[in-house]
Formats: sequence, structure tokens, C-alpha cells
Amino acid sequence: MTLDLAADAPARPSQYVRYWIAPLLSSLVTLPAALLAYAFAGLATMACDACTDAQLSAFDPSFDRAFTVFGRGLAVSLLVLATAWLLPWQERYAARRVGCAVAAPFAVVLTYVVFLGMVDWP
Repeated sequence: MTLDLAADAPARPSQYVRYWIAPLLSSLVTLPAALLAYAFAGLATMACDACTDAQLSAFDPSFDRAFTVFGRGLAVSLLVLATAWLLPWQERYAARRVGCAVAAPFAVVLTYVVFLGMVDWP
């Protein structure tokens, strides 16, 4: 009798217990990388401590614009990381979860490279 009841029960969506590994590894890489990138970008303004007025007039606007883009890029990479954690814990979202988890650290690196390319260095 109990076997018949178990056979008639609706199937639960399959949940895989190891789906948290990709977001965890991504968090362990992305968060320190974002912190280091933010620190280096913040210290980059000292590159123009001994600049002339002409160099400073070119450096300051480009640095301000690049740092704004850099902050928004870090926000996007942290949103991608949050998406990897907040996707539903079902098997059909496994590929999206891994994709977001892999994309987050690369987004931090790409953001830093774009920042370095936007600044008019003296």
C-alpha cells in the first residue's frame, strides 16, 4: 500500500547538492580581485603627482571618467556574482549558474583593463 502512494506522488524537481561550489569558488576569486583592482585604481591617481599643468589638465578628466566607468564595471561584475548565487537551485539552471560564476572574475579583469586603457597617463 505504501509503495503505491509513493509511486503516485508528483516528482520533485531534481536538485543537485553541489551547485553551490561554482558560486563559492567565484566568490573566493572575484571579491579579493575586485578589492585589489579598486585599491590599485584608487592609487593610480598618484601617477600624476609630479605632473606639469598641461599633463594634469589631460590626466584629471580622463581619470575621473575612467574611474566612474570602473566603478560601474565592478558593480556589474558583483551583480553577475550575485546572479550566480541567486538563481534557483534546480538542475536546469546549472549551466547559467556556472556561466555567471565564471564570468564574474573575468568581468573584474576586463573592467580593470578598460580603466587602464581609458586614462591618459602622463
